[in-house]
Amino acid sequence: MTPRVTFYRLAIVVLAWPLAARAELPLTIEDLLSGKGQFRTELGLVYANSERRGVEAGETILVQTGPAAFVAVPTRVGASTANTDAFVATLGLRYGLAKDTELYARASMQASTTRREGMSLERTSDSGFADAWLGLNHRFLKDDKTPALLGFVEAALAEKQQGGTSHGRSWLVGLTTYRAIDPLVLSATAAWRLHFSRADGGQDLKPGNLFLVNPSVGFAVNDKVTLTGGMQWRLRQADVRDGLVQGVRRTSTDLTLGLGYAASKQSTLNLSLRANVSGSSGAEMGLTWLYKLDRQTDKAAEWATK
Repeated sequence: MTPRVTFYRLAIVVLAWPLAARAELPLTIEDLLSGKGQFRTELGLVYANSERRGVEAGETILVQTGPAAFVAVPTRVGASTANTDAFVATLGLRYGLAKDTELYARASMQASTTRREGMSLERTSDSGFADAWLGLNHRFLKDDKTPALLGFVEAALAEKQQGGTSHGRSWLVGLTTYRAIDPLVLSATAAWRLHFSRADGGQDLKPGNLFLVNPSVGFAVNDKVTLTGGMQWRLRQADVRDGLVQGVRRTSTDLTLGLGYAASKQSTLNLSLRANVSGSSGAEMGLTWLYKLDRQTDKAAEWATK
């Protein structure tokens, strides 16, 4: 493998800071998509801190686990100042169906603690299963005469609500594009997350839809380390519970920073920081480990069984 090829693979891996699946694919056909018949696993941990002031309508806090992946952390209705610490762990598995197509699945667990100051001091905690998703990635164009173009779609297999669990009531569609210009890689992701009505503790809940745009740039320091920077604009509609609108439509802008480290040919670590610069106050830090199963080892095992 030449240094130039190694550079492109690493630079593109970090641009999407792997996620937990879907748009967070690395941006080359080998790293952005799993090779045909190849499995890849990833493990991510995100810490988020959020503070809200004034009257709350029980809107969930969205913790971002990837370029287009979010986990909803429940909150309660009340007039107060609330500070929340949340941890989200995600385990994902990807499989290359074809040269340009990848199937993936992921599941997340969450744990949160909220300190609330109103008429009195209150501390509440919540933990357990968060959600599970199934998705498909496909590359339409290579980074050649035109920038590369990839599309992704995913469906929620299960999502925890405050009063139960919903199935198949959320969908995500989006596009990722990139252009490699040595020593930089420019990329952008746009995604739309659709929510449909679901039962929640005897009530009808329709979480607000979400749209985001996330442009970024990556710079390869060497064949082991890549730095990234960018911004994200997000629009989230208000939730609707039993026909009553909760809260208002919200927009926010975040600054995103990242560092990727290629520990080996199979293993990559990505550290990310996302800080809010307008909109709701909060910050998130994440660490993701992506591991590719050795295809040569798999072939040797297959040969040995014949």
